[in-house]
Amino acid sequence: MRIERVAIVTESFLPTVNGVTTSVCRVLDHLVGTGREAIVITPRSGAPVHYRGVPVHEVPSFAYRQFPVGLPSPQVAALLARFQPDVLHAASPFMLGGQAVAEASRIGLPSVAVYQTDVAGFARRNRLGAGAAVAWQAIRAIHNAADRTLAPSTAAIADLEAAGVRRVHRWARGVDLDGFHPDHRLGRDAASLRRRIAPHGETIVGYVGRVAPEKGLERLRALEGVPGIRVAIVGDGPAMDDVRRRLAPLRPAMLGQRSGETLRAAYGAMDVFVHTGAEETFGQTLQEAAASGLPVVAPRAGGPIDLVDHGTTGFLFAPDDAVALRRAVALLAADPALRARMGEAGRRRVLGRSWATVSEQLLEHYGAAARRAMRGADDLVGA
Repeated sequence: MRIERVAIVTESFLPTVNGVTTSVCRVLDHLVGTGREAIVITPRSGAPVHYRGVPVHEVPSFAYRQFPVGLPSPQVAALLARFQPDVLHAASPFMLGGQAVAEASRIGLPSVAVYQTDVAGFARRNRLGAGAAVAWQAIRAIHNAADRTLAPSTAAIADLEAAGVRRVHRWARGVDLDGFHPDHRLGRDAASLRRRIAPHGETIVGYVGRVAPEKGLERLRALEGVPGIRVAIVGDGPAMDDVRRRLAPLRPAMLGQRSGETLRAAYGAMDVFVHTGAEETFGQTLQEAAASGLPVVAPRAGGPIDLVDHGTTGFLFAPDDAVALRRAVALLAADPALRARMGEAGRRRVLGRSWATVSEQLLEHYGAAARRAMRGADDLVGA
């Protein structure tokens, strides 16, 4: 069956910028571009009333560590009843998304739950004790109530299946292959940024992402003393002061939050991309860096395992192995030809991952969820 109307319930949306928001916006772009209708239901955070003509409905929320957390609300059921979607897309469901999936199950609406945030890892990291087990119980209940769960990496699939989540399928994320392109290195904005960060021609080692405790930016301390490099950090978040203090000996260039052309120029100014987080279910910025023609250095954990071909497109290091991180960056910093080879290989590897391609794959998952829900309804009628 062709899916025409999609209700997206997302725990994060504009103006908050993160992987969940980006993914939802790109899916909406594809739905609108292919003539489909959609609505967005999201926690209250000052979101726009419309996104590309798609109505955005906010529900009550509370703030936690600068994030709006959606509360269960009777508005969800009312909005679904009014819109009459063909499928529910729950993006990184937890409190709000969990309610939406339960409501979809109650009314026989097909649902797809997209796993994007390591909630259980968050509980462990913040020493919530039994909170990790409770988080997994909630994740299992929410995702098993959905007709299909989509996970972005083999590591995420393994975690979900080990926790007892059923009907898990892989759905990766797309990347803007035109917006993130090696040619941006030749642009005036990238050249200007290079002169500002590395006036003596140093190798620029860059990070792009949220500046938060879970991103492990303190791992960059391993780079202190590596000759001929400058470290640049693109992003913002609650750990800014702590990161500045911990990385003070590196004198990193703190470039703040960037998007659009300024983000593309930042990638264009870099020579090596280093990701430091060891709890990524995917790692969208690694794809953007690869599309920009950069070699990528990342922990051998979670999503990066699928995204980095060790020794070909970059290097993976054990999360606690500071020596391996330092060695990988030092090797790339000293060898421009190696950087070029790895950057070209990384670009080739992501060429089949445009947002149009992965969004079409998502529509196939929607259809599969709808067929499963229909079979369930047929079984009930037969009973």
